Amino acid sequence: MMEEETNLLEPRKALTAHYREIITLLGEDVDREGLLKTPERVAKAMQFLTKGYREDPAAVLRSAMFLEEDYKQMVIVKDIDFFSLCEHHMLPFFGKAHVAYIPRKYITGLSKIPRVVDIFARRLQIQERLTMQIKDCIQQTLDPLGVMVVIEAQHMCMQMRGVEKQNSLTTTSDFTGFFQQAKTREEFMNLIKRNR
Repeated sequence: MMEEETNLLEPRKALTAHYREIITLLGEDVDREGLLKTPERVAKAMQFLTKGYREDPAAVLRSAMFLEEDYKQMVIVKDIDFFSLCEHHMLPFFGKAHVAYIPRKYITGLSKIPRVVDIFARRLQIQERLTMQIKDCIQQTLDPLGVMVVIEAQHMCMQMRGVEKQNSLTTTSDFTGFFQQAKTREEFMNLIKRNR
């Protein structure tokens, strides 16, 4: 058994016990056939959905840092699917992240950008903080000339409860360096537009 899995066993037992109690408090019979394994399944799911707490996004970027070939234009990874849990209701929000940076000295492996998005998304989050954390991590680790992050997401806490607006989409953005120039931001926004 892997060390990480071993480290999750004790917390999983405690979570399972709490979910048994929650299901009972909701008025269900936790001992009926369909619910017998539900508390443990939910405990495992929650550990997976919050695994970002146990991962270091900066280390992921550093694991594939390369001296760049005098490239000073945008590197864009767009349409990165992500799934997160809002910290207010612990209901899902999900959508697409679009990330760009302009190298100063280092580039990173292209797959590392989606990994960074996933690590921050796999925590209890709000979309605004998620946007800033991705930007800050890339800026601090790679020290590029600029970073820009745009996130478009649907929030189940708005669609399933509360105002119940099924077609609402929330967009957030944050940027540093060269992206403070309107022309550079506009170029990025044009490049991430979906083909319609």
